Amino acid sequence: MQNGKVKWFDPVKGYGFIVGDDGRDVFVHHSNILMKGFRALEVGQRVGYQIEPTEKGNKTINVVVE
Repeated sequence: MQNGKVKWFDPVKGYGFIVGDDGRDVFVHHSNILMKGFRALEVGQRVGYQIEPTEKGNKTINVVVE
């Protein structure tokens, strides 16, 4: 599990970016956020996540709010 902060997240479009504690930006989609109800993140929120490589770069999976 890696950790970071939400850089930005658009709740209408359902995606955004997390900046990891290692300084790298990684894509996050609402479908990979583990929470009940409306899945959205707030700027600056601390999160834990796993990385999954894709053809377009890395994306987050199993995102949890800390």
